[in-house]
Amino acid sequence: MAELILVIEDETNIAQFLERGLIYEGYRVEVAFDGQRGLAIARDNPPNLVILDWMLPGLDGIEVCRRLRAASEVPILMLTAKDGVPDRVIGLDAGADDYLVKPFSFDELLARVRALLRRSVPTSRPEVLRFADLTLDTGTHRATRADRAIDLTAKEYELLELFMRNPRQVLTRDVIFDRVWGYDFGGESNIIEVYVRYLRQKTETDNDQRLIHTVRGVGYVLRED
Repeated sequence: MAELILVIEDETNIAQFLERGLIYEGYRVEVAFDGQRGLAIARDNPPNLVILDWMLPGLDGIEVCRRLRAASEVPILMLTAKDGVPDRVIGLDAGADDYLVKPFSFDELLARVRALLRRSVPTSRPEVLRFADLTLDTGTHRATRADRAIDLTAKEYELLELFMRNPRQVLTRDVIFDRVWGYDFGGESNIIEVYVRYLRQKTETDNDQRLIHTVRGVGYVLRED
């Protein structure tokens, strides 16, 4: 059966454009014009992917995103006219997996939809990754360091998993963008630095040695001193 995509968009023309285009591409589509209705559809008929507008009447897209993420791991592609990096960070921190700025190309939207659906398909059994005294359970998404639980957002988890699957390897900014975000924020973006700082704050206490190191001009590496 074709994948079900839930479109939550209050602008009728955009919603209908997306619905027609996605159906033509072979997807099943449900449309909601407000956040409450979108949440109800997602609860009663769980979709394979959600396309979510930021600016919705009543319950805005950020709150809808948080509630969707709290209930499931469904991929979420957020649509918005807000194109600043701080706005993107807010959306990603709320649980969005990708971000597309209006106006957008339908071909680009399709490419991102395909990428998110590919990434949502389980490719391996859950496992526990270990490096030094840091552990990451890919089944429960639970991280610990020296038996201390670490609470991670969705993107923090993905970034830490990337490091732990590639220990002692220098990961360039381009590789991190591609593997974690799936697209480029632009050469001047500091999104990676922001998330590395988040991870360091959560994985390091006063007595913990640094594990995520900066390789100036190149990227980052997970290694012990």
